[in-house]
Amino acid sequence: MQKTTYFYFVTIIGWMVTVASCKQIAKNNNANSAQETITQDSLRYPGEKHLRNIRQLTFGGNNAEAYFSFDNSKLVFQSDYKKWGVECDQIFVMGIFDDTRRNRPQMISTGKGRTTCAFFLPGDTLILYASTHEGGDACPPVPERPEGKYVWPIYEDYDIYVADLQGRIVKKLTDTPGYDAEATVSPQGDKIVFTSMRTGDLELFIMDIDGNNVRQLTNTLGYDGGAFFSPDGKQIVFRASRPSTPEEIDEYKGLLAQGLVQPTEMEIFVINTDGTGLRQVTNLGKANWAPYFHPDGKRILFSSNHASKRGFQFNIYMINVDGTGLEQITFDSVFDAFPMFSWDGKYLVFSSNRHNNGTYDTNVFIAEWVE
Repeated sequence: MQKTTYFYFVTIIGWMVTVASCKQIAKNNNANSAQETITQDSLRYPGEKHLRNIRQLTFGGNNAEAYFSFDNSKLVFQSDYKKWGVECDQIFVMGIFDDTRRNRPQMISTGKGRTTCAFFLPGDTLILYASTHEGGDACPPVPERPEGKYVWPIYEDYDIYVADLQGRIVKKLTDTPGYDAEATVSPQGDKIVFTSMRTGDLELFIMDIDGNNVRQLTNTLGYDGGAFFSPDGKQIVFRASRPSTPEEIDEYKGLLAQGLVQPTEMEIFVINTDGTGLRQVTNLGKANWAPYFHPDGKRILFSSNHASKRGFQFNIYMINVDGTGLEQITFDSVFDAFPMFSWDGKYLVFSSNRHNNGTYDTNVFIAEWVE
């Protein structure tokens, strides 16, 4: 899940990129540069005015939750790409200019179990991520959909680990029964926010960077997850379900008892890091998730299917923290999600089904951000 177990969505778009012709340029190197820019812009759909020079970074499998190193030179992400020798999501690191078609990125996770939700620690020499590998070497089974419902598994073997760039685990940060995952780090590098089942429901917790001083942030029935800090480290944005009717509550509790959540009704919330000031940002209906603060701390990017009649068309939107000023950022016909800004605010990385040659592949893309 987004930070969570990985999501699967259907794709219907072709991958062939139409390359416009270059203007005549005297020097070959300038011509090549111009041609490269045109190719990158061809990955952008009409209306995507905030994105420029989009580049595709992965080319097969399901690749998601790509997050920048603090120096903005690398990305850590999860992938199930079979050609890289994995059977389910594992954690990889790549440079933002690496050619992943020729060289497999460095795998950071153990290759055992299933992983999710990786993030760099300050200094960019260590990475935290969640893994089920202590519960078994094999990938845990993907659950069947009860009564045809779309569900996410909440594997109880997930715990949060810290590893170096060679994949050696140097510390285990959580060791409680049940799900611990979806961890991210504050911009100041002093705190970690994560989702845990340790109280019997999926709530947000915060802890020091070394795993000490764990505090519970949320305590309302429903799934709270996918949390990220604001640029000043004083607020946290997250996605949440809020079952309210007796029927919704019974359904939520029944699925949770099976290690499942149904993510089809979620909204975006913000809370202060001391647990005060909880407020709902969106009220759009359907699934609103994968939130991330804009570098100005006043706006939030997130993924949503609220405007889709088919349900599975997700695009990235931007909204003010007070819930006003909703603006659509991407215009893919299938799936765009997991936006993250580089720490300097110059780039946006996201996952998309665009240009995947009619496959189910979800790939990582990076673009220059334009205000």
